[in-house]
Amino acid sequence: MAAHPERLGTTNEKIALFIDGANLYATAKSLGFDIDYKRLLREFHSRGNLLRAFYYTAVIEDQEYSSIRPLIDWLDYNGYTVVTKPTKEFVDQTGRRKVKGNMDIELAVNAMELANHIDHMVLFSGDGDFRSLVEAVQRRGVRVTVISTISTQPPMIADELRRQADVFTDIIELQSKIGRDPSERPQREPRESREPRHTPQFLQRSTAPPRVGAADDDFED
Repeated sequence: MAAHPERLGTTNEKIALFIDGANLYATAKSLGFDIDYKRLLREFHSRGNLLRAFYYTAVIEDQEYSSIRPLIDWLDYNGYTVVTKPTKEFVDQTGRRKVKGNMDIELAVNAMELANHIDHMVLFSGDGDFRSLVEAVQRRGVRVTVISTISTQPPMIADELRRQADVFTDIIELQSKIGRDPSERPQREPRESREPRHTPQFLQRSTAPPRVGAADDDFED
């Protein structure tokens, strides 16, 4: 059900974006480009009446510095509704320490709350767990576009989610519209001197929640 980007919306559609932050980061990274969140928001404003743009991410607490925090702050001040929650640490049966940070419930609740007020839901995720949510939103009469990629091996999107969507768009088709030009990346500066400029500094670093620890730790979605 692949679609060209132009089919994503019309000028009078009420649109809401739901961005699975860690999933989008991993997808863009697998394709070798960075997301420019200012361009992404501008792109979807041009496609219709963008009511809300949600960004979901888990946050590892008690760290002296986390590369995700400047991103969260910038998004919060620049048109996004940021939804976060702290990660939870636990030890599995093999004694390995794991970090769990799943935002599926928060995203699903917001989507169902908005379903009666929008025409078009745009989901940035390839997580197959969202298939039932997409189906439920469709039953409310909402058209659903899922944005991920099948251009990697293996694909970043679960087959069942791709089949359920009204429209599937490979994010590589949007790279020229929402990607950041690598030539815009300046030299890294000492942390103490880093301040947002016209291109926010956070876009020069990893925007995914960092993995905790080394080989003995795992991060679970």
